Amino acid sequence: QLQLVESGGGLVQPGGSLRLSCAASGFTLDYYAIGWFRQAPGKEREGVSCISSSGGSTNYADSVKGRFTISRDNAKNTVYLQMNSLKPEDTAVYYCAARVVTTCPFPQYSYEYDYWGQGTQVTVSS
Repeated sequence: QLQLVESGGGLVQPGGSLRLSCAASGFTLDYYAIGWFRQAPGKEREGVSCISSSGGSTNYADSVKGRFTISRDNAKNTVYLQMNSLKPEDTAVYYCAARVVTTCPFPQYSYEYDYWGQGTQVTVSS
């Protein structure tokens, strides 16, 4: 069974950091581009970042550029999202998703992705 599982969410103070992980089971991520999305209450899901299958190309939403870093370790079948300098407006459920192509065009849209994780809550609050 193809599955993506996110972890690493939690409560953090403004200015703090979290690292989200997206682990795949039932398939290898080697040939998939991976995207991170987030959805805040009452808002539409938005694309945050994506990484190509090789890891050689990454993209970020303007709202997180310079603060978030996406990376992947294909040997561990895992993709990461390092989030620094977190702001209250970063509060959302974060999802990872896989698309059956190798490239990472941006902006990214939910309908472009084939497999989704269940999400992990990130709350930035003092």
